[in-house]
Amino acid sequence: MINKPTFIAGPCVIESPELLCTVAEELVRLNEKYDINIIFKASFDKANRTSINSFRGPGMQEGLKMLYDIKQKYGLRLLTDIHESYQAEPVGEVVDVIQIPAFLCRQTDLLVAAAKTGRIVNIKKAQFLSGRDMKYPVQKCLESGAKEIWLTERGNCFGYNNLVVDFRNIADMKEIVPNVIMDCTHSVQRPSAGDGKTIGDRKFVPSMALAAKAFGATGYFFEVHPTPDQGLSDAANMLELNKLDELISKLI
Repeated sequence: MINKPTFIAGPCVIESPELLCTVAEELVRLNEKYDINIIFKASFDKANRTSINSFRGPGMQEGLKMLYDIKQKYGLRLLTDIHESYQAEPVGEVVDVIQIPAFLCRQTDLLVAAAKTGRIVNIKKAQFLSGRDMKYPVQKCLESGAKEIWLTERGNCFGYNNLVVDFRNIADMKEIVPNVIMDCTHSVQRPSAGDGKTIGDRKFVPSMALAAKAFGATGYFFEVHPTPDQGLSDAANMLELNKLDELISKLI
């Protein structure tokens, strides 16, 4: 069981070593200020972008190198996501938490490969599943040797181009695993609603976090960026890095 809230934070996608260092320095400061458990997150490949022309990231080899450099320089634990089963083993050699994207949470081979690394597996709940449905992905991981599994709420689709969060999913998923994370930034998305890209409204991110706290979330996921409107992925939904401090103070 996580005693203190876990905070997963970082840019949506790896854009540059400089960006990673800027974010990591602030996360280290917040870790020391609040004595909390912050995990650095960034994706080496955004494989499910709306457009084929969208920026995806540096790829696995270069991305893992940059993430490893962050770990060595700043001492932060790492989380990143995988999209194909062959990625699990090399990613597991670098990061502490392997994340399964929501759209892929029923992919058996992907779950099995992540579980076999021995790393924590964080499974995002699909936009088309209920919290109770997540017992099946968890079962696949447990039977494949996973030592620790987290589940993450990130909203549901009830029609086109929008997400709705049913916070009862947090309580339902806590009956399956002890650690349930609220993805506060992806939950405010409006997928594919922005003329070839996903848009959303970051002003609702703090409210998502505070509501999740009321429902018993054990952790919070924030994609953050010093200048989010200039971000190369999920720009409309990332939280301004300088606003993370105040929000954390409210959540602890």
